[in-house]
Amino acid sequence: MTPTDSSAESGSAEPAEVVPRARRVPRTRMTSAERREQLISIARGVFAERGFDGTTVEEIAARADVSKPIVYEHFGGKEGVYAVVVDREVRTLLTMMQSALTSGHPRELLQQAALALLDYIEGSSDGFAIIVRDSPVGSSGTYVTIIGDVVSRVEDILIEEFKDRGYEAPLAPMYAQMLVGMVGSTGQWWLDAREPSKEVVAAHLVNLAWRGLSGLEQEPTLNET
Repeated sequence: MTPTDSSAESGSAEPAEVVPRARRVPRTRMTSAERREQLISIARGVFAERGFDGTTVEEIAARADVSKPIVYEHFGGKEGVYAVVVDREVRTLLTMMQSALTSGHPRELLQQAALALLDYIEGSSDGFAIIVRDSPVGSSGTYVTIIGDVVSRVEDILIEEFKDRGYEAPLAPMYAQMLVGMVGSTGQWWLDAREPSKEVVAAHLVNLAWRGLSGLEQEPTLNET
């Protein structure tokens, strides 16, 4: 017997190193409510990035690492999840606008509306990008819905202002549309521009609108060209 054989039999040779198996960390199983919220969050990002027409159930499912039937189970399809996303954004912005409109003075009211909209755009760009796009038939809310609600608030205040100044009160709804439309259109522009700051944008909006209001003619006419 060779020395090598002897040492092997006596167990003096160092044992081979045992490499432990990598443990697979089990994926945490979501509750139905958690899965729904995850899908809404992911869909919101996809809709903001690609728009309604460019978004597919396949992509939402892939980003959530689930099968397509899971999306259908929760929302019935792309239209269903889109409606939920839009409804949440509409309610968020509408709440912000309603909370901001506290002053009864038209100049301050316009400033509050402008700043509230720009605050929302700054903090929720994806959401604003979604709600200003054309919505499919049957969607639960649009940007027009929000603007319409603000117009109603402004209209009530302008009616009183018009009466106090001797202007025709029936024209107040039209002026309300003009003022709020100015704010809404500027907000859509600022979504991409982001310059100057929201405070500067709001100040210039109020400057233009209010100086126009303060110099209103009772019977304005167009200049002949």
